[in-house]
Amino acid sequence: MINGSTQLIPHIGYPTEAFRAPMIYNPWFASKQINAIVVPMGVKPKDFASTLTSIFAMTNVRGALITMPHKVEAASLVDSLSVTASIAGACNAIARNPDGSLTGDQFDGIGFVRGLRRKGVELTGARALVAGCGGVGSAIAASLAAAGVDELHLFDLDQQTREHLSQRLRTHYPHLRVVAGSTDPDGFDLVCNATPLGMHDEDPLPFDVSRLAPSTFVGEVVMKREITPLLAAARSRGCRYQIGTDMLFEMIPAYLEFFGFPEATPEELRAVATLQY
Repeated sequence: MINGSTQLIPHIGYPTEAFRAPMIYNPWFASKQINAIVVPMGVKPKDFASTLTSIFAMTNVRGALITMPHKVEAASLVDSLSVTASIAGACNAIARNPDGSLTGDQFDGIGFVRGLRRKGVELTGARALVAGCGGVGSAIAASLAAAGVDELHLFDLDQQTREHLSQRLRTHYPHLRVVAGSTDPDGFDLVCNATPLGMHDEDPLPFDVSRLAPSTFVGEVVMKREITPLLAAARSRGCRYQIGTDMLFEMIPAYLEFFGFPEATPEELRAVATLQY
């Protein structure tokens, strides 16, 4: 029941149709009798900076979830960033501190890697390919580097974005081999689609699936549907895979801690979630 004491967490992005977080957070808040709510807010890129300032002028806003296409810009609009967000060059969560300042953090990569580990994927010494070097792709790349992959290949249509991420990774992980420029999935232990491709039926596949070996693990970040065309193709080739919402369930416990809420487990969240596709 929303009342005058309800704490708001805006979920800011554009478009909002693919948002799944409210269907996980809000049932969990209700089950724990926590007076808080996640509210989807569609904000176009040209309006993001001014909207963020206005939102945090509201005294009952606890923090904000930030998603595509705003994660990179959000990192430049806060007062401080976590180490992970600094490496990724993007943030997907903003918390208001007691003094009114804003701290940005990044949990996409943490959630993605936690999901892989839960499925038994061995990352130490692995060869990984990440397509998409925006906010989510940068975070996943940073977390894969921290998890001990030996070789990390990056692809993005924006060469400058790709090269900037490569430089940040080399700075923080000098022993990591970073290669940029191709989406050929042949020979990798892990490939990840960190692009929006797969949200629409007419989208091309981010990888040439005919080059996928059955031993390659395929990760997805698109949450609009459970089995994207990429995952369907990977499954038909015998590949193990991770759906986009797996990443979400794994990172929400970290989000909740960041916002100062009680601890939760992925299992608790799944038990009450009302996900619809």
